[in-house]
Amino acid sequence: MFFLRVHSVDSEHPLALEITEFRSTTSPSNPNPGSKFSERRGVAHLFRSASHSSLPNPSSRSTVLFIVAVPNYLSFDGFIRFCGSRIDNVSELLFIRNDGMEDRYSVLIRLANQLTADGFYCNFNGKKFSPGEAEVCHILFIMSVEYTESAEIAGTPPAGCTELPTCPVCLERLDPDTSGILSTICDHSFQCPCISKWTYLSCQVCRFCQQQDEKPTCSVCGTLENLWVCMICGFVGCGRYKEGHAIRHWKDTQHCYSLDMRTQQIWDYVGDVYVHRLNQSKIDGKLAEMNSHCMSFEGDCGTCGFSEDSGISGALFSSKVDAIVDEYNGLLATQLDNQRQYYESLLVETKSKVGSSMSEAVEKAVTSKMQDIQNKLEKCIEEKNTVADINRNLIKNQEIWRKKVKEIEEREAAALSLRDEKILDLEEQIRDLTVYIEAQKTLGNMTDSDSIREGTLLPLPDKQSSPTNSKRHTKSGRRRN
Repeated sequence: MFFLRVHSVDSEHPLALEITEFRSTTSPSNPNPGSKFSERRGVAHLFRSASHSSLPNPSSRSTVLFIVAVPNYLSFDGFIRFCGSRIDNVSELLFIRNDGMEDRYSVLIRLANQLTADGFYCNFNGKKFSPGEAEVCHILFIMSVEYTESAEIAGTPPAGCTELPTCPVCLERLDPDTSGILSTICDHSFQCPCISKWTYLSCQVCRFCQQQDEKPTCSVCGTLENLWVCMICGFVGCGRYKEGHAIRHWKDTQHCYSLDMRTQQIWDYVGDVYVHRLNQSKIDGKLAEMNSHCMSFEGDCGTCGFSEDSGISGALFSSKVDAIVDEYNGLLATQLDNQRQYYESLLVETKSKVGSSMSEAVEKAVTSKMQDIQNKLEKCIEEKNTVADINRNLIKNQEIWRKKVKEIEEREAAALSLRDEKILDLEEQIRDLTVYIEAQKTLGNMTDSDSIREGTLLPLPDKQSSPTNSKRHTKSGRRRN
């Protein structure tokens, strides 16, 4: 089951054909009045459904046929003449030409019904375009055709599909179930006379297979070993046992078919198997069919060239053995390298884990120590604030007690001074009383009391007199008088 997408660079336009060439099969005025002949320039992308077999069957047939490659020496008029009377059943015929492939063009044919489509397929599939040339007609049933002006959309495979090469030689290298081509009728399976006609103008893969003057290199890393060529776009990349640029190209573009430059074998990245049908013999360097066997149900018919005892079987067997040995050697080297990288990554990961754990432990210890120091500092600051508060309170209390002590001292001083005054006053009174008593005694003892009775008594001043004593004496004098 095939699908076609065309990256169109212009719109289709009708063709002016040579009417006189069709008088033998059609009316003089028009080869087919109901048919439509047109041309479109663009790039055709062929896709195959991965879930269905591509061999013709009732479920995969349609009324739209696609001829993969028509050689450029056959003009549009020549192709119509090649179709002969079958052209009357064609309702629409579109020539698709790619400017980058000047040696061929493709043809899209829409027929009136399924019966005429099956007849056209059976009559022309595998038929040579010209008796003197080697190119054959390869026809595929197309389920749908889409036109787009975006190259990205045209090259993106539909869901569940893979892209196939549009080169007939590359298609013939694939298995029949993959390419849809049942057999190789021309001689290029062994002698390759027609491959050279497709090479230097169109197909990158055929060009790489035939060039001998220079060595191809990987388009990314430039290596010369283990090279693979994309069957779709011709990208050259190294295999998975080098840098893996070929498989990376498949992951980026979904171009799943790749040709090994050394063994000429085709690998399918989606199925992860070899899908080549033609292989290069190590004996003569020619291409041979891998699945060569007699198509007769009775076994070896003896009439065809597919004999089990043919000389190429040994070459193919040895080629397969060498390829298997190389494959296993490469696989072993890759696995050892992967193991080395794996254990190196484990060592690096372990070192990083140890380093990270050590750094985490150091950071944790430093953080814990800093936290303890911070707690102690906060505690000391709190104690300092408490001591400062107590100190302020003590200073305040000291001032208060100082004032109280001063007041007490002042009161004691005042009390002492008052006491001293009272003592002095009492001493004076005692002295005055003593003097008075002595005077009374003296007067009582005197005989001549009459002469003294009219006398005056004067007090004697003390040696240490004071204003208070003076006052006292004055008062006492006054009393005596």
